[in-house]
Amino acid sequence: MLKLSGEALMGSQQFGIDPNVLNSFAEEIADIYNLGIQIGIVIGGGNIFRGVEAAAHGIHKVSGDNMGMLATVINSIAFQNALEGIGIPTRLQTAIKMEQIAEPFIRRRAIRHLEKQRVVIFGAGTGNPYFTTDTAAVLRAIEIEAKVVIKGTRVDGVYDSDPEKNHKAVKFDKISYMDVIEKNLRVMDQTAITLCRENSLPIIVFNINEKGNLKRIVTGSSIGTIVS
Repeated sequence: MLKLSGEALMGSQQFGIDPNVLNSFAEEIADIYNLGIQIGIVIGGGNIFRGVEAAAHGIHKVSGDNMGMLATVINSIAFQNALEGIGIPTRLQTAIKMEQIAEPFIRRRAIRHLEKQRVVIFGAGTGNPYFTTDTAAVLRAIEIEAKVVIKGTRVDGVYDSDPEKNHKAVKFDKISYMDVIEKNLRVMDQTAITLCRENSLPIIVFNINEKGNLKRIVTGSSIGTIVS
């Protein structure tokens, strides 16, 4: 299961989707697809709309999260188009029913698509407010019996605060699972981390630069120590 942040699609832009980054991601996924590996994808919506920030500006949290879920569908459609443009068969399934655009999420159908070597993109998060797309990615990974969750993010490590907003943010060279929980560090959403830990599902996190290239592994596994 591959989880991409919506911000990763922006490239060097301030918002939206950079077509060059989108196509770069699609080509890298094609390389993995051609090895015969089954691939599921969840994409965030932060490049278009972020519920948390909306709530801070007076939009109700539930409304903001619903808008964010729709933003993930926009990104998912774009990603589907990029993959199919280079000959990779895909299916888009959404947690919110919108049959004119995508299939509703059905676990057995998703697994069948994977068995037929189709890349399955899961849109609209979990379909519920108050849950992040990190949690959606881990939930879908457990449901389709994925072997690993791989997350792509713009941040190059684990920090005590957002380094894109705080230039004095401190980067940790090594940190334990309990430190992540106690310090409320956003390696992934804590619900997602807990789900991975309880289901022995490894997490690998990559840093993605502005050109869409994977730079290096940031974290190792949800099971033991999280190492940058």
